[in-house]
Amino acid sequence: MKVRADRVCVKGPHGTVLPPTSLTVEAGDLVIVHGEPGPAVTAFGLALTGRMRPATGVVTLDGDTAAAKLRAMTAIVDAPGISEPDEALPVRVVVGDELALAGRRAGRAEVARWLTEHDVAGLASARWENLEPAVRTRLLTDLAAARRGVRMLVLDRPDRHTSDVTSWAGPAHEHAGRGLAVVVLTATTPLDALPSVPVRLGGEDHS
Repeated sequence: MKVRADRVCVKGPHGTVLPPTSLTVEAGDLVIVHGEPGPAVTAFGLALTGRMRPATGVVTLDGDTAAAKLRAMTAIVDAPGISEPDEALPVRVVVGDELALAGRRAGRAEVARWLTEHDVAGLASARWENLEPAVRTRLLTDLAAARRGVRMLVLDRPDRHTSDVTSWAGPAHEHAGRGLAVVVLTATTPLDALPSVPVRLGGEDHS
């Protein structure tokens, strides 16, 4: 599997939201993307996963430009205002919703079993907003990876929850090691603290 963004640009009603940005990511890769805090970061994630049409440029999956195929094989994790959970919900409800989205059984017993398997059964009734950032990111990443047919994960600014890079780099490395393509969008982490040289929004290709 290879996803390539070729000079993808997104425009809004008041001008350019995302300057032309390119990258290439394949199965087993972990690619870090860095941009300034603001809408450009999420816009790139949405374009990269076929959920937003670029104004210019193109995103391909194994050379195919079909956005529907790209959407089916990708998941955008914890995107603000898009795929982030309602902070007031208990953990068990968020997990049930995500399991249902993954096409899996999501009854009380199945949710309890999933929580136990992931060592968080004691957090079932906790409000989502009270989770530690590392637990939040790990749970959402694991749930997204469980969706049928998903081969690429895009984590949207996990660094907005914490300055601890390991809280999101750990799960990202794990899923890349299992053969998924993984892209992490960042905005607040200093460049020299990132685990690898990032693709910069508005920057050149990363291969």
